[in-house]
Amino acid sequence: MKFEFRNPTHLVFGAGTLSKLGEVASAHGKKALLVTGSGSVRRNGTLDRALSSLHTAGVATAECSGVEPNPRLSTVERGAAIARSEGCDVIVALGGGSTMDAAKVMAAAVFYEGDLWQMMAGQENRILPTKALPVVTVPTLAATGSEMNGGAVITNKKTTVKSFVSAPCLYPKDAIIDPELTASVPPDQTAFGICDLITHVTESYFNGVDGTPLQDRFAEGVMLTAMEWGPKAIADGSDIEARTQVQWASVVALNGWVQAGTLSPYPVHMIEHTLSAHHDIAHGAGLAIVNPAWMRFAAGTRPSRFAQFAHRIFGITLKTPEDPDAAAEGIDRFEAFLRSTGCPTRLSETGIGDRLLERYASDTVLVAHDSEGRLPGRPPISKSDIVDILRSAL
Repeated sequence: MKFEFRNPTHLVFGAGTLSKLGEVASAHGKKALLVTGSGSVRRNGTLDRALSSLHTAGVATAECSGVEPNPRLSTVERGAAIARSEGCDVIVALGGGSTMDAAKVMAAAVFYEGDLWQMMAGQENRILPTKALPVVTVPTLAATGSEMNGGAVITNKKTTVKSFVSAPCLYPKDAIIDPELTASVPPDQTAFGICDLITHVTESYFNGVDGTPLQDRFAEGVMLTAMEWGPKAIADGSDIEARTQVQWASVVALNGWVQAGTLSPYPVHMIEHTLSAHHDIAHGAGLAIVNPAWMRFAAGTRPSRFAQFAHRIFGITLKTPEDPDAAAEGIDRFEAFLRSTGCPTRLSETGIGDRLLERYASDTVLVAHDSEGRLPGRPPISKSDIVDILRSAL
């Protein structure tokens, strides 16, 4: 393996740490743009607690609320305009992955010249952002891991394309991770978040380069932890120990530790991004549908890896290191786990039919493709392969 790794985000983790928000944010500025989502943080009192901490520390605030579950470019533009007009010098993202993603791009948009969509993957003459306001993330959902990485996913509703940007300037300066803030998350959204965090590590586990035994164990540890504690968090939202373990798994799943050295693409995420761009379904719900379907497609290309997954995650006995029956059973049991948490595992469960399968495939490779126009992965995936994968998930 050859790789470089750096994560500059300062992490403050543990129940009750929301109280530190003002202290942390005040190190970066005097006026914060507080970015929130659909309103749950206002209803459950989290917003008031955040504002109290900020104001006590002498940090004034302006607000940008209403970030969508699949954040839109227009919302990013709106937030950046508020930050400029209000003279904000720090951004606080209080919400789920969509809120954090939008906030990070808002922070860069304040300084970005030209069309913001030009920073996104899939654009000709792409120009990445190089400067951003400092961002403090405060996740209220265990799912995306956006609180401690330099990536963001944004939807352009004018073109129905969902794309991503990753740049060093987008790393949050601080992440305050208080598992108590996730206690009010309903069971379905908790389940979708668990699927999302697991998929972050299955992407590198199945698509990464060979010869990464330590990263394999990291990935397996995240999966096993999420599968042990996730159902407990779903069953009892007030189980703070379960919420804590799932929250930490979410952070580790995408802060770069698991992926270091794997050089992995993210084909399952790319396919799902297209679905949620067109239909606005929850990202984790879409992943629960796409991931098992993709795994069945890819298993024959790397049978030993899928057999290893079956053995190490589900304890299935292997007849050979490449046991195809064990690999298939492992995928079936993984899909059954997702279903047991309340996640959909078929497109029809979300109201998506087969009318636009070709369009989904074309939009997916528009954002990410190799020199032959295929979606990167192991194996590389043609547009017809994407159609077949989605058709198998109908």
